[in-house]
Amino acid sequence: MRRGAGVGAAVAAVLVWGEVEHWWASRTALGEHRSVPPESEVIIVLGFANRSEDRANALNRWRVRAGLRSVDPTVPNSRLVFSGTTRPGGSVSEAELMARYALRECGTSSERIQLEGLSHTTWENIQYSIPFMEDADSIKIVSNPLHALRGRLYLRRQRPDLARRLRRASDYRFGEKCWIKPFFAVYGLLDLARMRKDTRMRAAQFGA
Repeated sequence: MRRGAGVGAAVAAVLVWGEVEHWWASRTALGEHRSVPPESEVIIVLGFANRSEDRANALNRWRVRAGLRSVDPTVPNSRLVFSGTTRPGGSVSEAELMARYALRECGTSSERIQLEGLSHTTWENIQYSIPFMEDADSIKIVSNPLHALRGRLYLRRQRPDLARRLRRASDYRFGEKCWIKPFFAVYGLLDLARMRKDTRMRAAQFGA
């Protein structure tokens, strides 16, 4: 009985840790506070590798829903940009599959949707989405929160002026997909550690 209680406590601790890491990530590396409400916003939804060309996979569908709930109803002009290229040998991009799901199953207006279908990596997701951000007062990057944090950090590197417009998306909800959050947290934290190491190496290389 004690062993069962110990296992249960350990599982609960891991799940709580996953929640805390995702909560922290969703509120990190945001832009400057604005006293004036934004007139426009762009929500960049980062795609994930999609094997099927018939329908967005479960993770991409979740990211679409997180992007939709990130739309601020008080902002007059909101745009959703779905970002991601085709799989090797494929003909339908991740961006298009996410857009189809948003249109057909979530009832989103086509006027609100734009596609970025060239990017193969998170760095490129941000790089190729920059033209959609230029005229937006508010920028939100949507994925699972630690991946979205990496996207925000990449934007800080590529365009620090645009990064000042970053706002918190609604990609974190307490208890949502709690069973997988610890796995995402481990993967995401390792990615962030690699980013920091790469930054230090570049600084040393160029004498910064």
